[in-house]
Amino acid sequence: MTDPLRLGIAGLGTVGVGVVRIVRQKAALLAERAGRPVVITAVSARSKDKDRGVTLSDYAWEDDPVALAQRDDVDVFVEVMGGHDGPAKDATEAAIAAGKDVVTANKALLAHHGHALALAAEAAGRVIRFEAAVAGGIPVIKSLSEGLAGNEITRVMGVMNGTCNYILTRMQSEGLGYNALFEEANKLGFLEADPNLDVGGIDAGHKLSLLAAIAFGTQVDFDSVELEGIQNITIEDINHAADMGYRIKLLGVCQMTGRGLEQRMSPCLVPDSSPLGQLEGGTNMVVLEGDQVEQVVLRGPGAGMGPTASAVMGDVMDIARGFRLPVFGKPATTLTRATPARAVTPAPYYLRLSLEDKPGALAKVATVLGEAGISIDRMRQYDHDATTAPVLIVTHKTTRADLDAALQAIPRLGVVSGTPVALRIEQV
Repeated sequence: MTDPLRLGIAGLGTVGVGVVRIVRQKAALLAERAGRPVVITAVSARSKDKDRGVTLSDYAWEDDPVALAQRDDVDVFVEVMGGHDGPAKDATEAAIAAGKDVVTANKALLAHHGHALALAAEAAGRVIRFEAAVAGGIPVIKSLSEGLAGNEITRVMGVMNGTCNYILTRMQSEGLGYNALFEEANKLGFLEADPNLDVGGIDAGHKLSLLAAIAFGTQVDFDSVELEGIQNITIEDINHAADMGYRIKLLGVCQMTGRGLEQRMSPCLVPDSSPLGQLEGGTNMVVLEGDQVEQVVLRGPGAGMGPTASAVMGDVMDIARGFRLPVFGKPATTLTRATPARAVTPAPYYLRLSLEDKPGALAKVATVLGEAGISIDRMRQYDHDATTAPVLIVTHKTTRADLDAALQAIPRLGVVSGTPVALRIEQV
């Protein structure tokens, strides 16, 4: 019989336990599909005595994940601890140095250190697989690096954070405000320990930077991702968008232009009839566009024990079968450093302003927009209170640079209360 593939699992939270369950419950199926047994030999976590609902007594225990990564009876180091520095980084580097392949669900680690880790792994003849790091159970990494390898990728976009999508869709379906849904998501355990990773767009931005590296053959550059979270979205924005036939989504978009690589993660309006517009709850969706295939839409669960552990095991099975690829689809030494570029493709924008009840206030705003070269497609004024009046403006196509110039000038008019909200209307 072919020698078994031996796993060492670092991290026994939701995902790690999910991997243990799959290996224990589906041992025969895995062996049939891989052509060899897949077994766990050792594990590591913060607490040995915690009841995790799975039997761990069959495996060696290591308190230190670095020691786990260096064990002679481990072929593949499975890193599901999380965190972009500290134990996760140290143990991953130790595994590569010890001649182990690595499977990880850690998007933050790769977003910050992916290129250096890829160089080290490939120099050592090792692989790093990370399907579980992006969009949970959706096989988007495999689709980009394998299924669409014959395409020049033109654009990648999608909803990549289920928590934000849950909040935004619940705002619309239940008529509740952001703060109420934030608390609900927190009580349900949807939010990270640092909620800003979710609602601030950081988690999704990590994922977008990894997809951009594969799609465009560039070094991972998370620092150049333009990030804007959903904290300023109000129920009024949700309702205004719906009135116009749109839904608001935290949308990631990356594309290579003549000016460089655009990477942005921000709330956008998308047509409610589009696949992205119809996406509900905590589900993720990634849209891949290539010159040969045109458009591929991938939809599925973006998190959770089963979906994420499934993605981890997909990578483990490829290694068990002997299938090996460069970390980001091309040799790490050939990945270029892209020039960061802001979005220059013109698009219509949604603007919400709270005008003070002063004569000529709206005319002053319209003048500033006109001076910036921005024309108004439609405008609506809603019932006002004693001092302010909400105004909704939809522009014709304009660049973000021109819009930013106008947004900088508008507060100086002395007729706007609070900060204007500007959301791109994305054609998908």
